[in-house]
Amino acid sequence: RDEIADLAQAFQRMLGNLRTYRHQVEERTAELTETNELMKQEIAERRRTEEALAAEKERLAVTLRSIGDGVITTDIQGRVFLMNKAAEELTGWSNEESYGKYINEVFYIIDTETRRRCDDPVDMALSFGSKREFSGQIVLIARDGTERMIDKIAAPIRDQESNITGVVLAFHDVTEQRKMQEELLRTQKLESVGLLAGGIAHDFNNLLTAILGNVNLAKVFAEKGENVIELLTEAENASLRAKDLTQQLLTFSRGGAPVKKAASISDLIRDTTRFVLRGSNVRCVFSIPEDLYPVCVDEGQISQVINNLIINADQAMPEGGEISVRAENTSVKPGDALPLKAGEYVKITIKDQGCGIPEKHLAKIYDPYFTTKQKGNGLGLATVHSIVKKHDGYIGVESGPDVGATFYFYLPASPDDKILTKKKEAGVLMNGGGKILVMDDEEIVRKVEGAMLGRIGYEVSFAKDGREAIESYQALMGTGQAFDVVIMDLTIPGGMGGKETIKKLLEIDPQVKAIVSSGYSNDPVMADFRNYGFSDVIVKPYEVKEVGEVLHRVLGGGDR
Repeated sequence: RDEIADLAQAFQRMLGNLRTYRHQVEERTAELTETNELMKQEIAERRRTEEALAAEKERLAVTLRSIGDGVITTDIQGRVFLMNKAAEELTGWSNEESYGKYINEVFYIIDTETRRRCDDPVDMALSFGSKREFSGQIVLIARDGTERMIDKIAAPIRDQESNITGVVLAFHDVTEQRKMQEELLRTQKLESVGLLAGGIAHDFNNLLTAILGNVNLAKVFAEKGENVIELLTEAENASLRAKDLTQQLLTFSRGGAPVKKAASISDLIRDTTRFVLRGSNVRCVFSIPEDLYPVCVDEGQISQVINNLIINADQAMPEGGEISVRAENTSVKPGDALPLKAGEYVKITIKDQGCGIPEKHLAKIYDPYFTTKQKGNGLGLATVHSIVKKHDGYIGVESGPDVGATFYFYLPASPDDKILTKKKEAGVLMNGGGKILVMDDEEIVRKVEGAMLGRIGYEVSFAKDGREAIESYQALMGTGQAFDVVIMDLTIPGGMGGKETIKKLLEIDPQVKAIVSSGYSNDPVMADFRNYGFSDVIVKPYEVKEVGEVLHRVLGGGDR
């Protein structure tokens, strides 16, 4: 019985232990279950954090790839550990190639003026401990030697405790921006030169009007056969050459609408070419037919075209050589590979034996400021192209290495216009009669105009500005008479000029006949005088026969 009791007690103890163990297992299982849940949550949280970091990293990478500025980040030793696509393109280094390299090896910058290497931007950002901006004449030299002007910013990278852990460098290409700024500056300078040249040309043309007019009159009054006529002719030719030079100055510096008239281009080609090549070791061979069509051109501007092309041809042959100048009549038909309207044209070709123009430059030769010459300004061919285009013409070029350059340009022909040669015109004055009112602020111009007009039969009155001209015109109308023609200067410093005066005169007398005259031959009024109310135009300086012909046309004796 005692054994049974002991066995029962032992069984009871075992049941108690089992209950205890079971309770412990349940408790531990609950703890493990809770721990497992926590671990699951932690793993999920970590996964979400990693995904967020990956998304943020991708957004940063996309941002860096998409921005136009180059971005390079370094550690505090200046070793590169990140470079975006723009930085790769600007430096010529890939992100993988640059990783771990020092910034000075990858980011090579110099000062444009001294050509010396610039200070390390990373060192400067670390030294100052703040953002540093660098702008001015800084050039980045890429791995392949390409040079670009840049602006850049370097700033330290800080962690949460504000400790510097590296440097970020941002930079962008400003080459085109700087070129535009330089071009704008050149344009502004050119406009200033143009204003100065216009003023000089105006005043100079007034003086030439007096000189040329008086020489003309002296020739008329001189006895035939006297040596003085030959001397006066030389002075006259010199004055006319000076007139051409002032016109070329205006054309070069300001351009402007051409003042066109029917003209023979043969003499213009020969005279301009010979003038340019005077003293040169280059000779010129002309091929110009006798039946070359007249052209409707601004002689001063077309002279500038020929002048520039001949100068270029001459400079292309420093050791001497031959320039071929050819002119020919040609027809342009619909469908021809030329950007011209169908019709009759005169084609002028100028060929040299120089070194030629490289093919890579042919597309740029008409660009303003493009030049391959050490002392060139890049405006010669730009001016040529502009003038030919304003004459509704076309200019082209053919060239190759060591075969010289051939420039050719087309000008619209006027086959029906009859042009008298200068020799046939020489000494022939068209006399007339009537009352002429001359308005000009320069006394010397009024005096010589009065003498010239008086010589060919006109009665002349004078006014020094628009106000006086209007008063004189109204006063004569009050007597029942009227001026037959008013010749007025376009520009009157400090007073009413021709443009304003003609408006007032048309209000007083809609039938008024007025001729506009100016040394500013490129003024739009001179090119489109009829739309401003004028009957004709005459460019200063002019000769007696020129003013006689213009008056003859205006008073009904001929057509313009």
